[in-house]
Amino acid sequence: MTAATTVATTGAGGRVRALLTALWGVVTGIAPHVLHHVGPLAGAAILAGTGGRLLFFVVGLAAATPMLIRLYRRFRTWVAPAIAVAVFGVTYTLSSLFIGPLISGDADAASPEPASITTTTHEHGH
Repeated sequence: MTAATTVATTGAGGRVRALLTALWGVVTGIAPHVLHHVGPLAGAAILAGTGGRLLFFVVGLAAATPMLIRLYRRFRTWVAPAIAVAVFGVTYTLSSLFIGPLISGDADAASPEPASITTTTHEHGH
């Protein structure tokens, strides 16, 4: 390891930095679980569909920004962070479009059966 990738934990400043890094890890780890409870409170119109998926994609990218910056500093190029964002995008898309509906039982909602048409004939032919 190089000196740039290690966290100095000596002294009060190093311990505070390690504590803040650990807290950030906890928040970003718990956030997806907590945020899925927001749906009923915020309303299906906001969090359902493409708008909600894009919102959570942006939230995920924001949470990953410190990691992307560390990747840039380590490799001294934007290629590694770009690959990480591409992998995140593919994984998120697969999760939200295929895995999520299969787990939640909404797979049938993606391909609804056509509604049957009922016709009624009135006594007078109207």
